Amino acid sequence: METSAKARRKGVLMMIGAGLCWSTGGIFVRSVATTDAVEIVLWRSVFMVPFLFAVLAYWHRGAVWSKIAAVGGAGVLCGALLASTFFFFIFSITRNTAANTFVLMSTAPFFVALLGLAFLGERVPARTWAAIAVALAGVVVMFIEGMDAGRSLGNLLALGVPTMFAINIVVLRRMHATVDMVPSVMIAGLISIAVALPLAWPLAPNVRDFAVLAPMGMLQLGLGCLLMTRATRYLTAGEIGLLALIETILAPLWVWIGVGERPSNPALLGALIVFGALVANEWLGNRQSKARGGDLHQPPGA
Repeated sequence: METSAKARRKGVLMMIGAGLCWSTGGIFVRSVATTDAVEIVLWRSVFMVPFLFAVLAYWHRGAVWSKIAAVGGAGVLCGALLASTFFFFIFSITRNTAANTFVLMSTAPFFVALLGLAFLGERVPARTWAAIAVALAGVVVMFIEGMDAGRSLGNLLALGVPTMFAINIVVLRRMHATVDMVPSVMIAGLISIAVALPLAWPLAPNVRDFAVLAPMGMLQLGLGCLLMTRATRYLTAGEIGLLALIETILAPLWVWIGVGERPSNPALLGALIVFGALVANEWLGNRQSKARGGDLHQPPGA
């Protein structure tokens, strides 16, 4: 596993890219005509799977099938965990306000850091704990006006996303010492299709929805998950969870740009708080990395 400052920067850039992709989920969901959450899960997975297979085939050429098989049972487990987040997210956001869904999803850093400490032995630096606390405070400020105690089912479903996300990150961090787990993202899509197809039948697609669901499957979901999976090679579980908050910062902005829904002043203030926490954590991390000769992170279990 790479531990240099250069490798760490690569991981940070990958997670920034993942956050950018994921952040478009809200505006995509609001743009489709269908209100069937299961069908949305189905079609975006249908578009995601061939996209990821094409990427894997380009990377590995004739060895693509052996690379897919190499993930083994752990890859299937990661795929199942990731597939569950697909359902939890769509089910929540179609039964809830986008604000409620994203604020509850943003508890992921706590889940990831705690499970990383418990199962990987990854020490969580004080700066990261502080950044998580500040970032979550900012998230609360961003969406406090959107909190609605009457949306209990949507809130409960939203909490499934950070829970499954954290478990998946822990498994990925453990396995990356020996095998490339990117194929597990494609497996997640196949599992989603197998579960959603009988539940969504009969299907009622239209051309307009395909125009939205195709980029949603390939870019928002497929590319975002691919970048996150690759980033687990270079970053600790806690940092991955923290950088994933970029999704929460940007999601309201895309809604603002796309449909003219301006975020409230508390939302803008909260976004600045979260962004400040992310920048401060990365700046301190880079300083510590340089002070230690570029070897800030240790492999899982160290």
